[in-house]
Amino acid sequence: MFSKTGESWTGDSRNGERKPGERGITAAWRISLGSTVVFALGTTVAFLLLHHYVSREIQRRSDAWLTGEVSVLSDVAERTPRGALYDRIVDEIAELATKEVPVGRGPVGDPTRAVFFLETDAQDALKLWVGPGSGRIFLQAIRRSRFTPEQPVNLPIAQFPAPYRVVQYIADDGSRIYLGMSERNDRQVLWRMRAYFLGIFLAIVLLGFAITFVASRQLLRRVQRITETAARIDEDNLQSRVPGTGGSDEVAQLAATMNRMLDRISGAVQQLHAMSDSLAHDLRSPITAVRGKLELALMAESREMCEENVASALERLDRVSNLLTTSLDVSEAKAGALRLHRTRFNLIELVQSMTELYEPSLLERRITAHVQDHGEIVLEADAALFHRMVVNLLDNAVRHLPEGSSLWIEFDQKADWVEIRMEDDGPGYPPEVLARLFEKHVKGDASQGHGLGLAFVHAVVAAHGGAIRGSNREGGGTQLILEIPAHTERSASMATTG
Repeated sequence: MFSKTGESWTGDSRNGERKPGERGITAAWRISLGSTVVFALGTTVAFLLLHHYVSREIQRRSDAWLTGEVSVLSDVAERTPRGALYDRIVDEIAELATKEVPVGRGPVGDPTRAVFFLETDAQDALKLWVGPGSGRIFLQAIRRSRFTPEQPVNLPIAQFPAPYRVVQYIADDGSRIYLGMSERNDRQVLWRMRAYFLGIFLAIVLLGFAITFVASRQLLRRVQRITETAARIDEDNLQSRVPGTGGSDEVAQLAATMNRMLDRISGAVQQLHAMSDSLAHDLRSPITAVRGKLELALMAESREMCEENVASALERLDRVSNLLTTSLDVSEAKAGALRLHRTRFNLIELVQSMTELYEPSLLERRITAHVQDHGEIVLEADAALFHRMVVNLLDNAVRHLPEGSSLWIEFDQKADWVEIRMEDDGPGYPPEVLARLFEKHVKGDASQGHGLGLAFVHAVVAAHGGAIRGSNREGGGTQLILEIPAHTERSASMATTG
């Protein structure tokens, strides 16, 4: 099938849908035609109003001239002796016709062709005539019309294309005086006005249509590029981006928003793939170990050995569950999708309670923990995530600090920010770990963990709009500084340095 524009269209006629790249009547044409029609109608209405005003103004001026002149002529007719009235009227009409009445642009002929003067007696018989053609034709037309004294009316005359504007005056003796002026020149003025308007109107409409069409087509081409980019995107192609326009209008903002959305989608999918690969790798060994323990439990010769293997399997399953939860939280935080359940809680009290819980493990390794008693620092944050974050920090201390080490945890509140400083006097971070301290699966050669502890801490701090920095102390040991907003407003920026 073919559209009205001649472009091919193979869309499904059953549901009226078109595939990307197929076109019918384009939006640029619809916008251009619609705006042109609205402009044309508005301009036409404006011209009709102007035309009406001009024609009324021309008629008003003609009526004013006729009313004034018939008054003068009637006064002359009453005051001038009858013998001399004719010559006086002829001279008056000729002078008015040549000096005051427009006779067109052609050669000047009879100066009275634009006006006439007709006088009848009391019996309505033709008494005096000055004007073009025969006075009897004009008298017959006058007799067929109704007049109100000194009120101009239109009078069509046979053999004359344009009517006359005629005013009547009734004298005291019953005679009537009629003064008429042709509307030919007025109609020519209005006709020229309409012709000029039509020419200008067509030029403006065509120019406006062309400008609107070009502008809307350029605008919609940019929208079409966005549509084509979105159509190319699937699970195997997430790298397509809308070409930048370099502007700051609405379409440029739409393109930028589209690209940011595609970046987020691409990042989320990559994060999902990375998380899936990582979990598959990290869970393979623990699951195999759990399976082995359970098989040993089935083959155990005594109840004690069976229970020991089952307990070991359950412990490994707990580690697997914790690994899975932490990995998911880190991935969600990197994708900006970590869900927070904010409550108000005392940060110092939470850290102190968790340190007391870890006290047996710390004493076993002769690690001394010093938690600064600052009184009370209230945070609006996810208490469960902060609980797990402190657990990860203390667990790292228990796992990696040598026996006899010391651990200091201090707090400082600065305006709307809370700073948590955690230091130790251990061996410090290895150089290869320090450069990538908060990345997943980054750990030292001697570490037996999965490299998720500090990655999870970073994820929690980032989800709350905070910043985290890690470094080695000059005198030995490590230092972690966590800066977290004290209120629920999320910070616009988050800095992380290793």
